[in-house]
Amino acid sequence: MNDSRFIQIHFLTSYAATLLNRDDAGMAKRLPFGGTTRTRVSSQCLKRHWRTADDVRALSRLEGVEMSLRSRHIFDMKVAPPLVAEGFSQALVDATLAVFQDQILGSSARAKKAKADKAEQEETASSLQTSQVVILGWPEVRFIQEKARQIMATNPDPKTVGKAVEKLFKDEKKNFQALLEAGRFPAGLDAALFGRMVTSDILSRIDSSIHVAHAFTVHTHELETDYFSALDDLIQADGELGSAHINDSELTSGLFYGYVVVDVPLLVSNLSGCKASEWQQADRGLASGVVENLIHLAATVSPGAKKGSTAPYAYAEMVLVESGSRQPRTLANAFRQAVPNMGRNDIRDTAVAQLGAYLGQFDAMYGGGEVRRVATMADPGVLGAEPVGSLVDLARWAGSRVRGEG
Repeated sequence: MNDSRFIQIHFLTSYAATLLNRDDAGMAKRLPFGGTTRTRVSSQCLKRHWRTADDVRALSRLEGVEMSLRSRHIFDMKVAPPLVAEGFSQALVDATLAVFQDQILGSSARAKKAKADKAEQEETASSLQTSQVVILGWPEVRFIQEKARQIMATNPDPKTVGKAVEKLFKDEKKNFQALLEAGRFPAGLDAALFGRMVTSDILSRIDSSIHVAHAFTVHTHELETDYFSALDDLIQADGELGSAHINDSELTSGLFYGYVVVDVPLLVSNLSGCKASEWQQADRGLASGVVENLIHLAATVSPGAKKGSTAPYAYAEMVLVESGSRQPRTLANAFRQAVPNMGRNDIRDTAVAQLGAYLGQFDAMYGGGEVRRVATMADPGVLGAEPVGSLVDLARWAGSRVRGEG
């Protein structure tokens, strides 16, 4: 039986005339590597597009899963409104949930005072908006609502309900924590995959089971400053020349290398609730589905700013998947020396050959430790990996490795 601990995904995707990921100045993100500057797409950008993708391979379409809520407005937009709709007053709901929020998320005395001062200035009972983005799962949201509902039913005074909530946490903190964490990944699928960092004593911290590297061009940064103008149709109709707006923007082109690692024991643990050390005895069906969909998403979902003016949609032209149990390692160093622009020679084929040469050097030094499969438009022979018929076949193979087959 195969018990691969890691699935590694490598992909090459080419984009022309795009601005995939911008920095604070509106320019394409960059990365110095190997003595040259490359165009970069951040891992945060990639993960967000994969999390929110709405297609046949969307993570949210996996059977029996609920995605996480990621917002500063979970309490005021998702937890509170159903309780108000049930007939509890807005003041009572706000006062109750404000204390729930402090107890669950944690809040310093300074933060509490600042929040109270703000609420007083705005003449509201409390503000349920958090200062930072919070990640909660729908099971956690429903549990908080149920506990708040029970408290408010017996404590209808907004001025005193807070003490009842504090008593609940003081008397039943351990039980509350156990109930909040009970069930199937209560923080939602996103958190089970990409983690949740919390400082709360009640919410569970979740380590990321999927690790995503920043993608970067395998060659030197290539850009063009795009000068553009917007014409005023009504003024033009009257015969006046000129434009209503003039500006410029960066456009880049490039072949990007992307890298993802799936920690299979941790993924199974996050999804099933078992200990990571017991992952081999757990049900791995959902974990295999996550990996299959993730391979499709990495290959077909494009990050991209300025979608309306650049249509930044492209599919990967090479996807290499490795299955094994030794320490993962990126193949980024295959491109430490930037792939040269060799005129008529296809930069993709050159990059794949460079990747294959690096893999050969790595195996010569460390020995072969992974089973490899590849779906590619380039020559698969240079990679030392068994080619499969399509991306669908590649994803299915990876899923079978997660399930312990093959």
